[in-house]
Amino acid sequence: MAEKEKLKSFEDLECWKACVEVRIYISVLIKNFPAFEKFDLISNMRRASRSITRNIAEGYGRYHFQENIQFCRQSRGSLFELTDDLITAKDDGYISNEEFNEARSKVEIALRLLNGYINYLDRAKRQQLTNNK
Repeated sequence: MAEKEKLKSFEDLECWKACVEVRIYISVLIKNFPAFEKFDLISNMRRASRSITRNIAEGYGRYHFQENIQFCRQSRGSLFELTDDLITAKDDGYISNEEFNEARSKVEIALRLLNGYINYLDRAKRQQLTNNK
């Protein structure tokens, strides 16, 4: 995104877009899990993948750098939680190594972009504090 372009919505954030890709991939993946996992692994993976984008959106709407950072950190935590669930799914034979690697790659891209956004917010917060002195 060019510097002159302003963010109009959380939907413009590259980290949110990457997290949407994770969420969509997970929603497709869990459809093939055994029915007895409905209230455990399936439910947790669905909630974690949805939490990732929800927290970015909620943080964006807070209008304060520190609150936005905190919600993004929660989103990052959900990405790590989802990674653990993916490992469990692979270990239990619910997903192939290829599916695991694809999901892991999407999660790593989302993490990298989210960490970049968190760093940007932290720099902006420090700049604002410096300007207010």
